[in-house]
Amino acid sequence: MASVYKTLATIGILFISPILMPALFLGPTLLLFFQNLSFQQAKILAKLGICNDLTILRIVLYGIPPCRDSKLLTKDLTVDEVPLRIYQPKSPPTGKRRGILYFHGGAGTFGSISKKWAKNQWTDNYALFIKWMYRLAPEHPYPGQYLDCLNATLYFMRHLEEYYVDPGLIIISGDSCGGNFAAAICQILLNDRNLPKVRAQILIYPGLQGLDFQLPSYQQNGFVPILTWKMIIYLCFRYLNRETKVWKDVLQNCHVPESMRHQYKKWISADLIPDEFKIRGYVPPKPAPYKPEAYEAVKEILALPFSPLLAEDSIICQLPECYIVTCEFDVLRDDGLLYKKRLEDNGVQVTWYHCKNAFHGILAVFGYGIFSFSSGDMIVDSVVNYINSL
Repeated sequence: MASVYKTLATIGILFISPILMPALFLGPTLLLFFQNLSFQQAKILAKLGICNDLTILRIVLYGIPPCRDSKLLTKDLTVDEVPLRIYQPKSPPTGKRRGILYFHGGAGTFGSISKKWAKNQWTDNYALFIKWMYRLAPEHPYPGQYLDCLNATLYFMRHLEEYYVDPGLIIISGDSCGGNFAAAICQILLNDRNLPKVRAQILIYPGLQGLDFQLPSYQQNGFVPILTWKMIIYLCFRYLNRETKVWKDVLQNCHVPESMRHQYKKWISADLIPDEFKIRGYVPPKPAPYKPEAYEAVKEILALPFSPLLAEDSIICQLPECYIVTCEFDVLRDDGLLYKKRLEDNGVQVTWYHCKNAFHGILAVFGYGIFSFSSGDMIVDSVVNYINSL
């Protein structure tokens, strides 16, 4: 069996490494070419019955060994079949400390707790840092990922004393879809008044809605690797374990009933995006005809918890303060901008960091030497400074 995994890992490296290497030496056009090439190769492997299209990507990601730091204590646990990894300073705590829960990105279909970024920096100031490996779709159907994240959070909140965590300094965080999970969990926790209040939420280039895929950031960055216009729609289908036949209709917003489009326009609309983010180009799309078959294919993305941006004001106004990171070259940029506005309109304190030279997923290679980007360092520094200010 081990030889099979070694073979698959080798195939994965051969097919997926073109995505990683060109980022250091090539422009975005060639990087996009290599990404699309690798994506097509993965689909070919799936059609040949060797493995599904997500397996290769997972193997490559899991093949990057976790980095152990001599300054940190690392402990692996399993809670309700969900793996978690706890990082904490070796120095014994002199008092209560911050507790940081982190949900990794990966569109709910890949990703791992072995990523290098954040754990060293976030634990420098006597913090406890916990990363949860929620079970992945499509093997574990939606909304199982939210349930895993919620159960993990509840476990942590019920064991604060064990880890010397200050109940007033609980931080829930995540990047990409992990940021989506963090936002959704913060909303869900409001239903239980017996739990400690979350001190802050940290959302790093989060995806927060499935209503409008024609916002300015989608038009401007639709062909910017690594998360392209087509890729995000495709991953939505894979996340829900649905056939991708109507993906083009969803991209054009044909999945949204007219009544819903009108209802949520007050919260999700290009008109709410500041003009400075339309300078690189934006053409208001023509109204897309509603197609029931598209709606049936992805109707889950038009509701909570997938779309935290659709929560009512009565929920939004109760949320903890928020740190939001957006990247200029990211299709999800405007999701962060819209959530920032919703929070501020409801009196919630927001600290916002916009990285003008960064793209979606930039932290995936943080801390890997020449593979890292200075913009990623800046994002991590900004997050650490925010945590230290709490």
